[in-house]
Amino acid sequence: MLGRERYFANVTVSDSKESHLNVPMTIEERQSSQKHTHQRVRKAVLPAAGLGTRFLPATKAQPKEMLTVVDKPQIQYVAEECVASGIEHIIIVTGKGKNSIEDHFDNAPVLERFLEEHGKIEQAEMVRRISNMVQVSYTRQKEPLGLGHAVLVAKDLVGDEPFAVLLGDVLIPGPNPATKQLIDVYEATGTGAIAVEEVPRDKTYLYGIVAGEAAPLPPFGERLLRIRDLVEKPNKEDAPSNLAITGRYVLPPAIFGCLERTKPGAGGEIQLTDAMRILAKEQGLWALIYEGLSYDAGDKLGFLKATVELALTNKELGEDFRDYLKTLKL
Repeated sequence: MLGRERYFANVTVSDSKESHLNVPMTIEERQSSQKHTHQRVRKAVLPAAGLGTRFLPATKAQPKEMLTVVDKPQIQYVAEECVASGIEHIIIVTGKGKNSIEDHFDNAPVLERFLEEHGKIEQAEMVRRISNMVQVSYTRQKEPLGLGHAVLVAKDLVGDEPFAVLLGDVLIPGPNPATKQLIDVYEATGTGAIAVEEVPRDKTYLYGIVAGEAAPLPPFGERLLRIRDLVEKPNKEDAPSNLAITGRYVLPPAIFGCLERTKPGAGGEIQLTDAMRILAKEQGLWALIYEGLSYDAGDKLGFLKATVELALTNKELGEDFRDYLKTLKL
């Protein structure tokens, strides 16, 4: 990820009030009108029904979300980010062959008893904490019909309240969780927000890209942008900026109505980006250049980067692993 200090040198930001999306009310006006009415963000949706084709053959018989980075499955990192952000209820959208995700967050009395009987008290407590860290519910996406459809499947469990969405194979470690940063934006403004980061111009075709204009509000400053448009995986010539959606969202319940009105695209999939275009037009939507570094652990190279860098910060293994890396002839 490129340095934050170079953002305004690299990103094209619209100076005009006119755009592809004609927002009927400014976000600041909505902020004033909703200041005391918006709800606390208590729930998070974790879409985990994808087939994991980028990681075949490893994902042929196991969920990509359960692939281990150092000593934890990817989805546990994401669940821990939820807890650190104040989320009380996680809703995991699963599909066929994903039962191991449910098993991981379920109670394991036989394992706990075995560990305790063999004097492994700390390990038993660790297993118990995984089961007790947060309330978890599950719902099924019966067909892989896109990220937007996966979020829509969670509608009944979310109810009429704002919620976070976290992609299960995007890891954003660090002391200041990206989800918490977005929740702070929502609680300050009453308007949804998505995390973005800079990517090279020749890589925009891999991401959803936002077009926005600077709308600095304290304490977020110039990291906060008012979204004017979102484009799904544009080539570099058509990309409105180099700000890519990073896999963290805080959205109002109105997004469900937007999803229901979103027409399926290629492959019959309903894209969350398309629904967020509607939301940005009708209610407004923020983009936050979040503080942190992300790893696309659903990609083989991203997975390797995450494994190495998180191993280096691991209290138990980090020092020895660093010494080992120094011995390699690279």
